[in-house]
Amino acid sequence: MKQLFIDRKLWARRVFLVCYDICAVFIAALLALIARFDFSFDEVPEHFLENMWKSMPAAVVTTLLIFGIFRLYSSLWSYAGGMEMMYLVSACIIETIVNMMLLLLSHPETGYPVPRSYYAFFGIFLFGLIFFCRYSYRAMRAVRNMLRDAEYTRNVLIIGAGESGNTLIKEIKNSRYLKKRVIGVIDDNRSKVGGYIHGVKIVGNRDDIIEKCQELHVHEIIVAMPSASPKQMKQILDICKETGCELKRLPGIYQLVNGDVSISSLKEVDVNDLLGREPVEVDLDSIMDYVSGKTVMVTGGGGSIGSELCRQIAGHNPKLLVIVDIYENSTYDIQNELRAKYPELKLNVLIASVRNTNRMNAIFESCRPDIIYHAAAHKHVPLMEDSPNEAIKNNVLGTWKMVQAADFYQVKRFVMISTDKAVNPTNIMGASKRICEMIIQTYNKRSNTEYVAVRFGNVLGSNGSVIPLFKKQIERGGPVTVTHPDIIRYFMTIPEAVSLVLQAGAYAKGGEIFILDMGEPVKIVDLAKNLILLSGHKPGEDIQIEFTGLRPGEKLYEEMLMDEEGLLDTANRRIHIGKPIEMDDDWFLDQLEKLSKYVVTEPDDIRTWVQRIVPTYHPKED
Repeated sequence: MKQLFIDRKLWARRVFLVCYDICAVFIAALLALIARFDFSFDEVPEHFLENMWKSMPAAVVTTLLIFGIFRLYSSLWSYAGGMEMMYLVSACIIETIVNMMLLLLSHPETGYPVPRSYYAFFGIFLFGLIFFCRYSYRAMRAVRNMLRDAEYTRNVLIIGAGESGNTLIKEIKNSRYLKKRVIGVIDDNRSKVGGYIHGVKIVGNRDDIIEKCQELHVHEIIVAMPSASPKQMKQILDICKETGCELKRLPGIYQLVNGDVSISSLKEVDVNDLLGREPVEVDLDSIMDYVSGKTVMVTGGGGSIGSELCRQIAGHNPKLLVIVDIYENSTYDIQNELRAKYPELKLNVLIASVRNTNRMNAIFESCRPDIIYHAAAHKHVPLMEDSPNEAIKNNVLGTWKMVQAADFYQVKRFVMISTDKAVNPTNIMGASKRICEMIIQTYNKRSNTEYVAVRFGNVLGSNGSVIPLFKKQIERGGPVTVTHPDIIRYFMTIPEAVSLVLQAGAYAKGGEIFILDMGEPVKIVDLAKNLILLSGHKPGEDIQIEFTGLRPGEKLYEEMLMDEEGLLDTANRRIHIGKPIEMDDDWFLDQLEKLSKYVVTEPDDIRTWVQRIVPTYHPKED
C-alpha cells in the first residue's frame, strides 16, 4: 500500500513537470518575440506571431522528447547538483537549435519566419523557466533545512577542506535526518582560509582549532583527512582532544578510492589513533602458504587472540580449521562470523578443555591437525593471584598435555602464545607461562614436531584489557581507576599482534621463543586521560582519575627479554628470537611431573614449588 502511494506521488510529480514544461515552451516563445520589440506586444508584426504559433506543437513535442532523454523528468530535483545543471543547460541548447531548424525548414520561402534574435531569447527564457521550476525544489529544501538547523544546536567543525570534507558537508546539508550543522572548516592550506565550501567558511588552520571551537560553540569535530599518516593524525587529534568536543574521523584512504565517503563511514576516534605510529604491516599472502591446504587447530579460539588467529587463518584456504575452546558464548560468535564470511570454509568448532586428556586425544585422533596455535590460557593476573592452582592446572598442565598430544599424533608445528609477563615474573600467571616456554623448548629437542613460542605484551581492546574497563568507567561518569601514576605497558592492536604471530610461525624451525617488537611503551595514565578527552570530557574536572595502587603480582613495567637471553634478528624487524636458555631437561621434566601431582591436591604453597622450577620468579610479598 505504501509503495503504491509512493508510485502515485512520483507519477503525479512527473505529470506536473510535463504540464509545466508545455506552458514554459509557450511562455518562452512569446517572451522571446516580445523581448525583440522592447517588450511591447503591439509592436510585434502579425506574421511573426502567426509563424510562432504554428511552430508550437512541434516545439512542445521535441522539448518533451529532449527533456526526457536528458532525464529531466526522473531526476530527484530536491538533491539537484552540478550534473543536473549540465543536463538542463544541454537540453535547452539542443531544443533551441531544433526549434530554429523546424522554423527555418517550415518557411523556406519567407527567409526569416521570426526575428533572428528570437532563437537566443527563446533559449534563455526556456532555460530560466525550467531552472526556476526544477531548482525551486532544492531551494525549498534549503529553507526547510535552515529552519531545522535553527531548532538543533549540534554544531560541527570539519577538519580538512579536500574532497572528503566537501562530500561530508554536502551530505550533512542535504540530509533531512542528520541533526547537525556544519559551522566551519579547518585546513592547513592557507590559500584556502577565508574561502567557502557549499556556503561554509574555512575559518582557519590547525592552530585555530581550540579558539574556533570556543568561538563557534562546536559540539562535534569530524576529521576528514583519510590520507593522513598516523603521525599527522596524532598531531591533529592531540589538539582536538583539548577542545572537549566529540571526535569522529574517516577511517582511511580506501574510503576515497571506493567512493564511500559519507556520514555512515565515520567512526569514533579511539585511543589507537593516539599511539602515533605506523601500523605494523605484514604481507601475510606471501608467507601463509604453510597453512594453505593444512588442518589447523586453534585452542582458545573464542578469545581475543584466538578468534583473530581464526579470522586470519580462515582467509588463507586451510583444509580444515578446528576451533577448540571451553567457553561457549564467544566460540559461538566466532563460528557464526566465519561461516558468514567464508561459506566455503571447512570448519569444526568444539567445546573442550585442554586439561582433559581423553577429550583432547579424541579430538587429535579425529582431526589429525598439521599445525596448532595454542592460545588457551588463564591470563588475568589479579584473578590468578587469588587462584594460583588454577593458573598452573590450566596454563602449565593444559599446555603440557597439548604438547604431548602434538608429539604423539605427529603434528608438524606447534605455536604457543606466551607473554612478556613470563620474563622475571612477579605473578603466578607470568611464572606459569614461563614454565610453558620451558616445556616448548624441552619437547622440541625430543620430538619431530617443531615447537615454538611467541612472546608479546598487551593488546588493545582484548578481553581483560584496560581500554574496555576505562570506557565503562567513563560511561558511568567515573572515576577512572589507574593502579599507579608511573605504570607503563607495551601495546599493539590485536590484528597487528596476530599477523606477527602468524609470520613467526612461518619462520619457525623449532625451539625458538619469538619476541615481538611492541614499539615504545605507553603510560597507562596517559591512555586514561586520552580516552576521557576523546569522550568529550576533561580529566580531573568532569571525570576523575584515581590511583588504586599496584595489584597483587603487578609490575610497574614489563620486560620482553630475560638477562640470560640474547636477541637474534629475523627477516621482519618486528620479530626477534630469544636464544634458548640452557637447562637440565631431565630434571625439569621430573619437577614437572611432581608439580602436576601436587597441584591437584590444592596446596597453599604452590608458589614455592613454582619457584624451584622458575628461579627468576619472585612473587611480591603481601
